Amino acid sequence: MGERMIRQQQSLMLSPYAKLYDMLIPKDNMLRQINELVDFTFIYEELKDKYCHHTGRNAIDPIRMFKYMLLKAIFELSDVDIVERSRYDLSFKFFLDMAPEDPVIEPSSLTRRHPHESMLQPEVAAGNPARPG
Repeated sequence: MGERMIRQQQSLMLSPYAKLYDMLIPKDNMLRQINELVDFTFIYEELKDKYCHHTGRNAIDPIRMFKYMLLKAIFELSDVDIVERSRYDLSFKFFLDMAPEDPVIEPSSLTRRHPHESMLQPEVAAGNPARPG
């Protein structure tokens, strides 16, 4: 039941501008390929017991938050920079399952520890991916 309630918070991408993604983001784009190869729905199962489903505000979609953290680790950007880039970079918006005109989150949403951060390596969750020697 918890997973279903978390999923209900997701909004369908019904945008007249969604076709821009097919026109502007090449098939070999790394973020497009990750989206096509990885089924991120495992995150709902991992987190279903971490959300209160009866009270409080709707949470930011856990998959979207995980993807923001993943972008942050891949591109080595700060919270502010990753959110700013997701404002205008269509490959980021596509990866985040957002319509082109959707507003982005507040950078402060990334600075607090979230339950899904434990699914990343501690270094990656902290925004400091290990660098080869």
